[in-house]
Amino acid sequence: MTSAVSPGPTGRFVAVASYPAIMAVGFGLYAGLTALGLSVTLASYVSALAGAVLITAHEALLPYRSAWRPNAGEIGTDAVFMVVVQIALPFLLSISAVVALSDFLTTRGLALTGFWPHDWPVAAQACLMLLAADFIRYWMHRAFHKYTPLWRFHAVHHSPHKLYWLNVGRFHPIEKAIQYAVDAAPFALLGVAPEVLAAYFVFYAINGFFQHSNCLVRLGPLNYVVSGPELHRWHHSKLPNESDNNFGNNLIVWDVLFGTRFLPKDRQVGPLGLINRAYPSGFLAQLRTPFIRGLENG
Repeated sequence: MTSAVSPGPTGRFVAVASYPAIMAVGFGLYAGLTALGLSVTLASYVSALAGAVLITAHEALLPYRSAWRPNAGEIGTDAVFMVVVQIALPFLLSISAVVALSDFLTTRGLALTGFWPHDWPVAAQACLMLLAADFIRYWMHRAFHKYTPLWRFHAVHHSPHKLYWLNVGRFHPIEKAIQYAVDAAPFALLGVAPEVLAAYFVFYAINGFFQHSNCLVRLGPLNYVVSGPELHRWHHSKLPNESDNNFGNNLIVWDVLFGTRFLPKDRQVGPLGLINRAYPSGFLAQLRTPFIRGLENG
């Protein structure tokens, strides 16, 4: 199965430069907005939105596969997932909740501040948070693939037959709550500063959009650092021996260390999704699917 585009020199340049350039735009916008006095939470959301707009343009102009362009129904369903799971429950699941919890604990002297290097530069703290949070998420992600009761919830995320940035939000709300309980709340308890949490969110959001995007990219050596689209597409393969790899949420370093990094050089990913090709795809239906035994396997 071949890529949708055989790019010329300009396309090849965009494929290499797009990821670092859009990430730089996101962080540059975040730094600029906070310097102008905008709250770190609002600045992080604006920066993430700018990343989404630029990634949408990349998908339209230089797609990985034309067959992965979503139809109106798929966009509608994924938009509902994004709004309900990522926005309508902001105080449970979003960076706003973590920032608010951090402020609450810090102002009352309840944060475990002695366990975090608060005197480090914000960028260094954000990098440390990326490594630590991804270590937790790596093992949690493996557990969601290994243990059937957890897999039934995670199957919702693996159900799409194509990838484009908006379906990064397709998670069952119960799984999303578990994710944030184990990889975000601990950093609030440690008293991590709001500006660090917000910087983490900018990378988390833009990388997540890219990870699920239909963008033709060539990340080269970055594929040994970040969990980008070239790696993550294999994680969404229909074949379990391929999808049970590349568990990193933001980074791929833990996959490299524990032997689960998977990126064949001689072929491209085949069909995506679940073994059960008739797995329901609607929002309300997928709220129920984890409670139907065996549905994810047909």
